[in-house]
Amino acid sequence: MKNYKYIGILVLAWLFTLPATAQLGEERHNFAVGINGGLNMNSVSFDPKIKQNTLNGMEMGVTMRYMSEKYFKMMCGVQMEINYSQRGWSEKIEDGSGNTYSRTMNYVEIPLLAHLAFGKDALNRGVKFFINAGPQIGFFLSDKEEMSDNWDTSQRPNGVTEQYGKAVENKFDYGIAAGAGLELSTGIGHFLLEGRYYMGLGDFYKSTKKDYFGRSAHSYIGVRATYLFDITK
Repeated sequence: MKNYKYIGILVLAWLFTLPATAQLGEERHNFAVGINGGLNMNSVSFDPKIKQNTLNGMEMGVTMRYMSEKYFKMMCGVQMEINYSQRGWSEKIEDGSGNTYSRTMNYVEIPLLAHLAFGKDALNRGVKFFINAGPQIGFFLSDKEEMSDNWDTSQRPNGVTEQYGKAVENKFDYGIAAGAGLELSTGIGHFLLEGRYYMGLGDFYKSTKKDYFGRSAHSYIGVRATYLFDITK
């Protein structure tokens, strides 16, 4: 996991320093705000491993974007969001008991993303392709466990049951988010459709040598739609 952290830091550093190293471009001062909403397909990376199905959760929030410059056909900016995000996991229990278990975990998350767009200028109408990438932090709010009525953990083939009823120990989350999508700019605003991946680098359970779990990190693939309207051009 340390290698992933180093690679992520290098990629993010390159994205955020790209405008500074490129040739001087056309200045932009386009600030837009709006709302976003979508679906997260969640899982958790556990060590020891826990078999899982995808747990779907909603995500919604506000988006703020500042486009600063244009280099040839690439437009550069920064995008920040404040979102309510549902995460967690759903277990794939194959012990013949018919048990089901899932935990939905609610977070406020704040991604700060480099925004690179290609195609029609954001000031004009048209379609363009964009890439978002950057760090993301989150703050745990609450969670809810759901299990079947005939709950019985005596037949678990891998013997991993420590997670049941275990409270979140680390409420601060951090990781790397990256996505890509299409934007349609019109006379009434900007409409964006994006697919995004989040890889958590922090664990929500303690992970020292004396703790049971060595890894408990969120990840999700999300699909979201965003509407932005211009404040300044």
